[in-house]
Amino acid sequence: MKQLSVIDRILLLFTAILAAYQIAVGIDGVDAVPLWAYTTGFGVLLLAGLLLLIFGFEALESQLVVVVSTLIPLALSVGLVWEYLPGWRAPYALFAGAGFGLVVLTRLARAGRGATITLALVHSVAGLIIFGLPLLLSLRGDVAPSFALVGLGGGLIGLGGLLLLFLKLGRPVLSPRMILTVLPALLLLTLSAFVAGFAAGG
Repeated sequence: MKQLSVIDRILLLFTAILAAYQIAVGIDGVDAVPLWAYTTGFGVLLLAGLLLLIFGFEALESQLVVVVSTLIPLALSVGLVWEYLPGWRAPYALFAGAGFGLVVLTRLARAGRGATITLALVHSVAGLIIFGLPLLLSLRGDVAPSFALVGLGGGLIGLGGLLLLFLKLGRPVLSPRMILTVLPALLLLTLSAFVAGFAAGG
């Protein structure tokens, strides 16, 4: 397993600082549910950055980290759906709750490939919402054009998730060392895009 370099630590530190900043300043003009959802998502991103800083890339092997990290796309996508797709609030909240429950159960049962498929399905649906919805709203003129940066952040975090997924499946797109080398920069770029996009407001 690759060890954290000085550059990795700096990138992860700035990632944690950005996540903490976003939690502190909040998001203006949103209701309680999306605010709670966004805060949860950024809180888990902060926790993930700190765990990587403390324990290194070995933290990615922890089942607990895998389960808790699922809250990032689920929480952010719930916030976006609740805020911009009111007709889908209840169905998507049900999907998010059931999806998280299935991830927990399959991880506890050590379901192997089944656990990986479940994780990929839940992450894919949530990731598509985080990526596609802000872009669609921006293109339609329903929100500020710079809100599309939230979608960019969703695309970046989805890319990171795919790289780690294929690594877990034993079919890495890049070498394991290269994946771990780009991961800290990818996390920082993701946080930067999220913070800038949410600062622009919807």
